[in-house]
Amino acid sequence: MHDNDLVPIDATTAERDCIVRRFKQACDSHGIVVPMATVSLFFHPVFRDGAFTANDPEVRAYALQKTLRAMDLGAELGAKIFVLWGGREGVETDACRRADEAIKRLREAINYLCEYNIERGYGMKLALEAKPNEPRADIYMATTGQYLGFIPTLDHPEMVGVNPEVAHEHMSGLNFMHAVAQAWEAGKLFHIDLNDQMPGRFDQDLRFGSSNLKSAFWLVKFLEDVSYAGPRHFDAHAYRTEDYEGVKDFARGCMRTYLILKEKARRWGADREIRGILSEMASNGIDFKLSLYSREGASKLLTLVFNKDEILKKRLPYERLDQLTIDLLLGVR
Repeated sequence: MHDNDLVPIDATTAERDCIVRRFKQACDSHGIVVPMATVSLFFHPVFRDGAFTANDPEVRAYALQKTLRAMDLGAELGAKIFVLWGGREGVETDACRRADEAIKRLREAINYLCEYNIERGYGMKLALEAKPNEPRADIYMATTGQYLGFIPTLDHPEMVGVNPEVAHEHMSGLNFMHAVAQAWEAGKLFHIDLNDQMPGRFDQDLRFGSSNLKSAFWLVKFLEDVSYAGPRHFDAHAYRTEDYEGVKDFARGCMRTYLILKEKARRWGADREIRGILSEMASNGIDFKLSLYSREGASKLLTLVFNKDEILKKRLPYERLDQLTIDLLLGVR
């Protein structure tokens, strides 16, 4: 939840405390927890030129203050993940500032937040969320990969990871599962936003799995294969034509689709023909260790003779594997 989803941006301290107290009571009554909190640094027009990267130092200071208070709120509600989406951290024209200066300002801000997290003993993980554009023409950290390159430059990189979102990667036509896999392999998949998106469109936040079923399947399969234990957050919205009951149908639909695809992933892994093809491909190679370098190994590698014509005769039955996947998803297998 964003800070201002719960507490109005100009609420007094007394109003804030009353709202939070009632919200905590409602959560306790209904068995609801708040695993993630975030801050809105994009809705109010004061952030029209950015928040942490804005040219105006007063805006940068206000953005930091607002984020510290949002971290306080998240900690009070028990959140262990704090997400940062820089929706206004970008440009319409690069005439406004040098891009490296913007990155420097972003680094300084996140370092500041990490120090506050340590000083207050919150124990939060900060998760950075990428997006290529909208509402800015170009957002500085456009992809998950850019954030993975940025994080090691921070003072406390162990405290900071990523929060990939399906729609944000699909907007620019990228493969979301690949971004998630890279984040996982780097030990930085702290949180994940599940929704759906038509490539090349504005940010749609569709019901999970409702647009790109096969890509949703590969994503779910990956998360289950690696035993991802973090939050599975559906950052999506029901159609604007829906009423309250429709919104509940939408929420159930997101969870139901994930669980259906989870079962499909289990069946994919247990399918006899699929397993046979995978086994055949895994054994179709030379017995040579390539993972570790040694002088002796390199010398041996340089003496090997490879018959390219024979290699080309080896079958790569990916077309069959993909069709078996489609058959399984369509319920005819």
